[in-house]
Amino acid sequence: MKFSIDFLKGKGLVPAIIQDYQTGDVYMLGYMNEESLQKTLETGWVYFYSRSRQKLWMKGEESGNKLKVKEIYSDCDNDSILVKVELIGTNVCHVGNKSCFYDKLESNI
Repeated sequence: MKFSIDFLKGKGLVPAIIQDYQTGDVYMLGYMNEESLQKTLETGWVYFYSRSRQKLWMKGEESGNKLKVKEIYSDCDNDSILVKVELIGTNVCHVGNKSCFYDKLESNI
């Protein structure tokens, strides 16, 4: 796999959208730096860079709800990543929901 991700545009970080590879459900959005992307590619498990803790972390290292990589894509500007995964566990969200996107915003649209 060859990527030429533009980490400079986002000051060293790029958004990484996590999506179920079978259903298409969007689970979460995290941020990756070069090291976390490399670790993800090497291990086959999703790693992120925590902006608040300023460190690398593997999704599920504490909860056991891990994300097994199936496919990785970059967008047309090479400044964001889509990771299609298999969820090993029951949920992705740290508050116990399968997806982090569970709060629907009400609007007049």
